[in-house]
Amino acid sequence: MKITDVRAIHLALPTIAKRSDGTQDALIVMVTTDAGITGVGEVDSSPLVAKAAIEAPMSNSITSGLREVVLGKDPLEIERLWHDMYQASRYAGRRGLFIHAMSGIDLALWDIFGKATDLPVHTLLGGAFRRKVRAYASTLFGDTLAATADRARWCVDQGFTAVKFGWDPMGQDAKYDEQLVAAIRGAVGPDVDVLIDAGQVWDAKTAIRMAHRFEAYDLYWLEEPLRPDDVAGYAELARAVPTRIAAGEAESERHSYTHLMDTGRIDVVQIDPTRTGGLTEAKKIAWAAYDRGRSVVNHSFTTDINVAASLALLAAIPEAPLFEFCVEDSPIRNQLVRNRFEVVDGHVHVRDDPGLGVEIDVDVLERYAVGV
Repeated sequence: MKITDVRAIHLALPTIAKRSDGTQDALIVMVTTDAGITGVGEVDSSPLVAKAAIEAPMSNSITSGLREVVLGKDPLEIERLWHDMYQASRYAGRRGLFIHAMSGIDLALWDIFGKATDLPVHTLLGGAFRRKVRAYASTLFGDTLAATADRARWCVDQGFTAVKFGWDPMGQDAKYDEQLVAAIRGAVGPDVDVLIDAGQVWDAKTAIRMAHRFEAYDLYWLEEPLRPDDVAGYAELARAVPTRIAAGEAESERHSYTHLMDTGRIDVVQIDPTRTGGLTEAKKIAWAAYDRGRSVVNHSFTTDINVAASLALLAAIPEAPLFEFCVEDSPIRNQLVRNRFEVVDGHVHVRDDPGLGVEIDVDVLERYAVGV
């Protein structure tokens, strides 16, 4: 079996708002083979820039678009193809964008592998340790305290036993930040876990002060309060507060994660297989986190392709306490996949369909495709 084509399809809503909402656009990757099997993947990044990283022609032996690297190759040689893509883009890549773009191709290769062998990806990753993962509702803060509280109550009404709110307007006013957390805790009561994503807004000393203010509200974790490159600040924060510190969605590939774990001393390692270099790299990161006694949780705020890959990853590692489940109301998020993942009794369940197990709605794909 050989790879015959790689397509990177940019999807976008008609209007993109300036807000921290990754459900407004997407980059879907389709890898086709001469055996008639097509694999699907996704990239959570700047879609058009990642698309260029895939489609660019070769410039020299260490600067190449990723499509050229894998064309004509055996799609089941996933580890070797990952290495080939990394080596061929190491001048322009090694971190960030090119690793993001590699993720889409890598996920599509795992999807092909599963379809070719009639096995789910979690089996190919080594086997499922669990059949379900407790889901937390992941959403953005509301425009007002009342709207935020209403949204929190809605999440609980949907059966979630944990909720996370994040990003704007946190970091603009310390008093209001505390009022937001208090509103959420007041809305959900004492038995629902509350997680807060600060959105990379503070320095270490401010984060320490705010974490102590939030202790009264019994947070399950405080996520990404610092800039991603402030790894020393993460270490200072982790030493100073009892609250779990979560981070990782801004990282790509295992070297970045190792630095964040070993130097930054974070408690919860958030892995997004549409950014980390796909499942090939995500599995290595997850096991490295497990070996260090860190919790592993996914980052998933895009389509059900991401959900499927993340669920395969969390099923195939020994410890996975929570699953991020985006509840933003976007047609790209909610309609692209026909057989959507649902939360039942507060959990998202592991499937046994071949590959990633997602069925793309071609009509929705074409409706939101840009420049096709």
